[in-house]
Amino acid sequence: MMNDKNLTERPLMLAIKYLSHRPRTVYEMSAYIKKKGFPKDIIRQVITILLEENYLNDKKFTKLYIDSMVRNRPKSKFALGFELKRKGVNQSIIEPALESYDDMGLAIRAVTPKIKIWKNLDTEKFKKKLINFLKYRGFNYEICIQTLKTIEKKM
Repeated sequence: MMNDKNLTERPLMLAIKYLSHRPRTVYEMSAYIKKKGFPKDIIRQVITILLEENYLNDKKFTKLYIDSMVRNRPKSKFALGFELKRKGVNQSIIEPALESYDDMGLAIRAVTPKIKIWKNLDTEKFKKKLINFLKYRGFNYEICIQTLKTIEKKM
């Protein structure tokens, strides 16, 4: 009979290859290995190895994910939290990671590059575009209106 090392070698190599593209959560990795047809006990062993070697770390993943999204594609705290939850990150990790962000700052950051594109639109179209853009990114109506007023003051 094969020993544990031989049983975990292939799924571990697949997992490392999967991690080479971008960081993953424990949940994403478990789902990936499961999809490859490995039994639960092997999945647990591989996840344990990856955690021990610090290849998987949901706290680190959450910080990297939020930083990347805020830098490249700002969304509301609600939307960021929802996406992280969908990736299997525990709420006890998500909440502290999002504490330092405020929706107003994220909304201004999200809409700033678009202002140059929309500046020649008439007032009503500009308002509609800005509000719809922010709502699509998960911001509530109140934040959309506050952002609009802030942007109008700067123009």
